[in-house]
Amino acid sequence: MITHIRLQNFKSWEYSGKVELAPLTGFFGTNSSGKSSLLQMLLLLKQTIEDSSSKDIINFGNETSLVNLGNFTEVIHGHQHHNQLGLEFGCQLKEPITVEVLGKKPDGQEGIVHVPFEEFSFITVLYKEGIDFRIKLFRYILSSCDIDEVKWESGFLSHTDLFGREHRQELSAMNCYGGPHQQQSHRLLRPLSLAFERAFGHVNYLGPMRVDPRRSYEWEGRHPQHIKQWGNQTIDALLSARVRKVTTLHEEEEIAIEQRISDWLQKMELAHSFSLDWKSGTDYEVRIQKSSSSPPVTLVDMGYGLSQFLPVLVHCFYAPVGSTLILEQPGIHLHPMVQSQLADLLIEVVNERKLQILVESHSEHLLTRLQRRIAEEKIRADQTALYFCENDTGTSKLTALELDELGNIKNWPKNFFGNEMGDLIAMTNAQSDRVKKDNC
Repeated sequence: MITHIRLQNFKSWEYSGKVELAPLTGFFGTNSSGKSSLLQMLLLLKQTIEDSSSKDIINFGNETSLVNLGNFTEVIHGHQHHNQLGLEFGCQLKEPITVEVLGKKPDGQEGIVHVPFEEFSFITVLYKEGIDFRIKLFRYILSSCDIDEVKWESGFLSHTDLFGREHRQELSAMNCYGGPHQQQSHRLLRPLSLAFERAFGHVNYLGPMRVDPRRSYEWEGRHPQHIKQWGNQTIDALLSARVRKVTTLHEEEEIAIEQRISDWLQKMELAHSFSLDWKSGTDYEVRIQKSSSSPPVTLVDMGYGLSQFLPVLVHCFYAPVGSTLILEQPGIHLHPMVQSQLADLLIEVVNERKLQILVESHSEHLLTRLQRRIAEEKIRADQTALYFCENDTGTSKLTALELDELGNIKNWPKNFFGNEMGDLIAMTNAQSDRVKKDNC
């Protein structure tokens, strides 16, 4: 699980401060307030790992990447080349990893010992020098370990062993996290870069715009790891889960993923029935029955909102247990009632599938339902982290919403979801003026 992030001079963020993340974290705010940028920082690091063949320090992306940030000039705050770019995240690993360091062995002799760690923080600072893009430093901080930190700076890797002695080793520059090109055999750095890679290996992203529905889908036995950022492997994932008989736990019962998705579509009143049927050869089609009396139709013939929401549902149940899901605008094109029920879906997968959800949304209905469920003890307040982003001067600012155990927000920002009360007052005044005018 990603435990926190921190950004310095990243796009509209001059300095974000430490942003604590919870099992269910929501970022709200106006357009262009910096919400997406907070999540893009994680996607930037993830795609750097996935582009293992590149020798770039960091992968800013292209049209096919998780995120396309252009270049250093586009990313650095204010486009000020002299600024340094700082990125930080903290992580709690699903399984411990060990590092090798000098210490006292069980027989009392000095030698290499294996020190396990399950939590770490990572910091990297990058800068531009002329036309070159360089690493100033990167650090792994092992707060739950006998080793405080391992740091690379100015061509040297340094750490303190278990006797308190400092070690410095000359090491050439590599990518922003210390792997994988030149450190395959480095006994101290390799486990740390492996921890970095594992952390982002469990991060899955679904963007705000998803692929258009089709009348039929071709499946040739593919078993994707995830549904991709546009949801273009949604049907592949469903058929893979069917063949592999993948189930999900619900109320202490193992249920097929396909069935759980059908249950949620019924619960949200988006469909009476949902089926994925073989057509011919390698072609399959999604059949939706809107009501018990309506004929089954393809996904194309349903409302656009359903086709855009189906990848969200599949994403929540196909991702491995314990994954971190990044969802941008998951309720786009959905009716307000369904946006409310979306909060219930997210709470279910956080509690039952132990997923971490990082969601960026404009939905007041999602937030209100979440507040209600906290009051009803369906999810604890400390399982959530809610933030409001704003940007009035070209620099983003973040407010952590103070949520109590009854679901109340103590520090509700002014005009959080627009000035609804002001609109009601203005409407009442206009009605009064019209009545007076008509009576004259």
